[in-house]
Amino acid sequence: MKNKTLIIIIFIITALVLIKIFFLKPKNSDLPKNSAQKASVANATGYIATSTMLNNNIYSSGTVLAAEEVELRPEMSGKLISVLFKEGTNVTKGELLAKINDADLQAQLKKLNLQYKLSKEKEGRVKGLLEIKGISQEEYDIAANELETIQADLDFTRAQIAKTEIRAPFSGKIGLKSVSEGSFVSNATVIASIQQTEILKIDFSIPEKYAALVKVGDTVKFSVEGLKEKLNAKVAAIEPKIDALTRNIMIRASYVNSASNVYPGAFAKVELIASKKRSFMIPTESLIPEMKGNKIYVVKNGKAFPVKVETGLRTDSKVEIVSGLNEGDTVITTGIMSIKPEMKVRIIQLKK
Repeated sequence: MKNKTLIIIIFIITALVLIKIFFLKPKNSDLPKNSAQKASVANATGYIATSTMLNNNIYSSGTVLAAEEVELRPEMSGKLISVLFKEGTNVTKGELLAKINDADLQAQLKKLNLQYKLSKEKEGRVKGLLEIKGISQEEYDIAANELETIQADLDFTRAQIAKTEIRAPFSGKIGLKSVSEGSFVSNATVIASIQQTEILKIDFSIPEKYAALVKVGDTVKFSVEGLKEKLNAKVAAIEPKIDALTRNIMIRASYVNSASNVYPGAFAKVELIASKKRSFMIPTESLIPEMKGNKIYVVKNGKAFPVKVETGLRTDSKVEIVSGLNEGDTVITTGIMSIKPEMKVRIIQLKK
């Protein structure tokens, strides 16, 4: 009886296996092999790489400076007895702007002038006696040395008097005075500032990788607060070294302020128009950042291949490819994160 039951169980199991094999086949097994292959084809949009003439526009921020600027400070301490300039007006080089009390120096100068006159007359008489052998050479040398000593004292006193006068070091516009007549001033006291604003300097910096793109004479466009239009300047000088902390290089542009509508100290938005060149610009979303650089996927014979690239300038929507891309290459722009090397790709939309 037990053998009969065992045979029945084996028969039922065998029947179930046969039913599974012959009657319950997976639906996908009826699909042709090429359908499975089609399921691995990725749909993507592409961009045809075409070289175009590219302006190397570099954007930065800078500061407007006067061509010449200085704070007027006295060279010596004393009482300020006169202020001779009018605030906010133009002054010429060498013009007397302020005066410190020099009464003691003037008295000393008068005394030295009298001593010099007497010493000069004495030197003349002694020289006449020397010519007729009336005195020795030594006696004449003493008289001549006395004259020269008084002359040196005169020069020193005149130099001290000059230090009591504050004169314009160059032609320009003087600012607001910070002291009044009667004040005691020292070499730490600022009387006023003077600036030359007919020509202005715009100082700004750019990253070191762009240093080779800039040369003296390049056009610079800049804008300042309060003026809608962009103004044109020219690169006048380039710092010969790169800052070790910021890895930037300083550039100075020159602007002719004929309308006097730009003021020193203003913040400037700078656009440097460097030399033009032919280059590839592709959509930013095509670029895949990696630890050792960047890569893109290009389509060749219906398959995706990764390509290492070197990037350059960037805009809001595109990035420059300096190397790694050839004319006419099809660059994948969408779905790149799901694409694997040598994966089949179907381009459903192509842009240029």
